Amino acid sequence: MVFPTLVTGALAGWSLIVAVGPQNAFLLRQGLQRRHVGPVVTICAVADCLLILAGNLGVGVLITALPWLIDVLRWGGAAYLGYFAWQSFRSAMRARGLQADGHAQGLAAVVAATLTITFLNPGVYLDTVALLGTLAHQADHAWSFSVGAMAASVIWFVGLGYGARALAPLVASRRAWQVVDVIIGVVVLALAIRLVMGL
Repeated sequence: MVFPTLVTGALAGWSLIVAVGPQNAFLLRQGLQRRHVGPVVTICAVADCLLILAGNLGVGVLITALPWLIDVLRWGGAAYLGYFAWQSFRSAMRARGLQADGHAQGLAAVVAATLTITFLNPGVYLDTVALLGTLAHQADHAWSFSVGAMAASVIWFVGLGYGARALAPLVASRRAWQVVDVIIGVVVLALAIRLVMGL
């Protein structure tokens, strides 16, 4: 029964990806600003699919066997998340409606930020690679499970990136944009503290 395994994989993928994290926060912000949404959605979706594939191929075993690697990712991720939170708070102070801090990042900077947020987050290796990889091999059809999880990721990132446009009128004012940036900053800072504390 391949289809039920596909659905199980999709539900497992959504359960891990829907939580507010730095990647989702960054994509939401780009979607609200309507800037470089396509490249960010593509990077997030492709990266997630590759990580799910790695988990299916057994890379998760390697990650759990090298705890020092997780420590490196944890401290690097915490440092970057702290910087990202600071940028969000600074943007809130300078907000000018949808123009946010008044200057648009170029495509190269946005791509670099997306890659950094995606691959410096140790949670992505523990959840997407190790956990989904383990769950895939416990399922009746490992590849069906992984394809379901990949489909869930693609649907989520496309929906979040392009769906954010519908919310744009709600954050057109300076005050509303400040609230968005402060919330993103607080969430990301909390994640950085969790990483430092090893929670």
